[in-house]
Amino acid sequence: MDKEALLRKQLVALLTKAEAHVDFEKAIADLPPALRGQIPSGADHSPWELVEHLRIALWDILEFSRNPAHQSPDWPVGYWPAPTNPVEDKTWDESVQGYRSALKEMCELVMADSTDLFAKIPHGDGQTILREAMLAADHNAYHVGQIVLVRRLLGAWH
Repeated sequence: MDKEALLRKQLVALLTKAEAHVDFEKAIADLPPALRGQIPSGADHSPWELVEHLRIALWDILEFSRNPAHQSPDWPVGYWPAPTNPVEDKTWDESVQGYRSALKEMCELVMADSTDLFAKIPHGDGQTILREAMLAADHNAYHVGQIVLVRRLLGAWH
């Protein structure tokens, strides 16, 4: 396997696998629906707010990476949903599925032979797909960790 193919494979693993921490799927697994919208004492966000923030931010990174016409949401209001409790199943499922879809598409972008990981994104100011994939992985890991912490504070972590 050549070095670039290995890098692509490692980037996808960084985005999707549980290596140094739990992955997204484990972090949200078996969360009781009644706790999705609860903000525990000592936390700023509910599990759903964190999932929805992950979805929005990953979508934004992905779209910036591939769409010159993309306009990012306003910071911070466009990246964080308003608190809501309870969180309906449909709302939760849409957030989770939206995150999964954006993650799959980011991995496909990274793995595509036509993607130059090192070329500057023409509509950016120096960013590359490599940088955007690492940014996404770093951001995801941070907030997945927050989901685990919030679940611990809610008494819903094993």
